[in-house]
Amino acid sequence: MENLAFVAEQFKPTGNVLEVKEFGNGNINDTYIVTLDTPAERKFVLQRINTNVFKYPQLIMKNMRIITEHVHQRVRTEGQIWQTPRVIPTRDGHYFYMDEENDFWRAISLIDNAQSFDTINNLNHAREVGHALGMFQNLISDLPIESLDDTLEGFHITPRYLQSYDQVLSHNGRYSAPEVSYGMKFVEARRTFAHVLENAHASGHLPLRPIHGDPKVNNVMIDNLTGKAVSLVDLDTVKPGLVHYDIGDCLRSGCNPLGEDAEDWEAVRFDPEIGAAILEGYLTEARLFLTEADYAYLFDSIRLITFELGLRFFTDHIAGDVYFKVKYPGHNLHRALVQFKLTESIEAHEADIRNIIAKRVELEN
Repeated sequence: MENLAFVAEQFKPTGNVLEVKEFGNGNINDTYIVTLDTPAERKFVLQRINTNVFKYPQLIMKNMRIITEHVHQRVRTEGQIWQTPRVIPTRDGHYFYMDEENDFWRAISLIDNAQSFDTINNLNHAREVGHALGMFQNLISDLPIESLDDTLEGFHITPRYLQSYDQVLSHNGRYSAPEVSYGMKFVEARRTFAHVLENAHASGHLPLRPIHGDPKVNNVMIDNLTGKAVSLVDLDTVKPGLVHYDIGDCLRSGCNPLGEDAEDWEAVRFDPEIGAAILEGYLTEARLFLTEADYAYLFDSIRLITFELGLRFFTDHIAGDVYFKVKYPGHNLHRALVQFKLTESIEAHEADIRNIIAKRVELEN
């Protein structure tokens, strides 16, 4: 096992490393909290980037520095109450460290006096989650997409995931398990819908903009005293994309009260009340940059991004768990079934969700 304390020492601003321990429950990177013996900055985040997923980690760091510097400037100019993670350089001035095994490490500052949650606690929390995404998108809405690299080509482009699924399925034989059969039928019934956002982009209705890429509930930092959202973290997936990827993913993660690892996947449901609160918070900021066409595809984004994640988990299960980290055999299959059931519930609530969107749009405009 690598010497975590030694790696942490490469980034420490001052003082000595007291402890390095695992942190969070991310599916891709290995994340640790480093504790120092200095009063000024006692803790920071240390991450080993999964280079099997992020093929060009240097470009991730480039995007992160561009985004954080841009947001810092906007926040200072406009007097916003908002924090952005700070990239911590190594002792020799670089923004990453390569160890003897060519593992890629980086360090990021913690957001002070704030915490995140895996699921929505109440409707105020839901509004703050939506507000955080709207705030973040608004702060980067004037950043030219040409300044950002596409660090994950094909990310959130559902037709490509469908192609990957077909390829994996063709190379891995037939399956008799009832849950797998259910998943295969579920995917087959939604093939044509998988193209909805990309077709809208290709036709000129939806432009590319800077996006977060992974605005799950647990990436929103909530101030411990005020209960207000103060940051959106985990900036690895910042890149050019459709803002619909973000809002779809935000509602997908927020409106499932049982969470992504719900024990009983058949009990998973979309909560319209939480959805309404998230959209309320989101549109207070997003109305400043959303177009009429953007509003028209909001429901489609919620349905599609939920289906997409289920498709990705399902494909990884069939492929032998090569992408997402798993905790037990069949974990990715279970995750897929949770997302498929949530998609089914979103489809059943289509009229309710479209009505919520229409009412919020009317109030904000």
